[in-house]
Amino acid sequence: MAEENNSQNPLEFLKGFKKNILLFIILILGGVIAFTSFFTVQPEEVGVVIKLGKFSRTVEPGLNFKLPFIETVYKVPVERQQKLEFGFRTRNADVKSEFETRPDESLMLTGDLNLANVEWVVQYRIDVPYNFLFKVRNPEMTLRDLSEACMRQVVGDYTVTEVITERRTEIAIKLKKLLHDLANDYSLGITVEEVVLQDVNPPSQVRDAFNAENEAQQQKETLINQAKSEYNKVVPKAKGQAEETIQKAEGYATKRINNAKGEVARFNELYSEYIKAPDVTKSRIYLETMSRILPLLGNKIITDDKGSNVLPLLQMQMQNQKGQ
Repeated sequence: MAEENNSQNPLEFLKGFKKNILLFIILILGGVIAFTSFFTVQPEEVGVVIKLGKFSRTVEPGLNFKLPFIETVYKVPVERQQKLEFGFRTRNADVKSEFETRPDESLMLTGDLNLANVEWVVQYRIDVPYNFLFKVRNPEMTLRDLSEACMRQVVGDYTVTEVITERRTEIAIKLKKLLHDLANDYSLGITVEEVVLQDVNPPSQVRDAFNAENEAQQQKETLINQAKSEYNKVVPKAKGQAEETIQKAEGYATKRINNAKGEVARFNELYSEYIKAPDVTKSRIYLETMSRILPLLGNKIITDDKGSNVLPLLQMQMQNQKGQ
């Protein structure tokens, strides 16, 4: 009996071991299936589910389920604003950022056949995850190539002075619109939100000469503004003085004309009276004239041509003046 029990124990042990192995495998498979069936999508992402290589659906943020080994999930950060740097790369984004220049991207030809170093940043967001994943191979690299080509096209329409100084905002706006339209045409699934011109300078070889030219241009503008200011002071004053002189001349001319018209009217009246009674009119005019002239003579004596007759009226006037 003891020998029979000893012979059966290894078989039972083997059977039990097989059952344990099978149970262990089942648990492992169940864990793998459970682990590969559930996934979490972050709040700024959406999940794109692919079933046997074909687009199936899009899932929202949170805990989601997929068929293991059949469905694949791609997580796309649709709410995150991303950026591409051109002409430089940020090595360290801490307080003291370190940058690596890329002259092969930044050096470009302007419309007046000069060179300029243009560094810029394109900020974008993924708005159509399906297009971003499946329409274009490597959409970020495509966006980078498009941005560089568009920037060279836009800069080629301006002079180097315009690119470096007053037209930077206009260039950024044009680049944003052109790049946004091309991204839609290429179905990148990307929307361009902002284009920022980070730094625009002439090449280092000609920077000193360009700065000197820029200073001369600023001095020119300053002198022009000073001349305009002086012009605005002097010319309106001169115009006012000229207008005042013209008005005075017009007033004087009006006065003279009116006086002349009055004299003409008086002369015509005298002439009419003279026609009627010449002798009387002569005597009246003579007496009126003498009454105006004689008081102005002072202490002078008026005689006739022989020096014998003296006007009695004058003698009386002189006596009256002495008596006073």
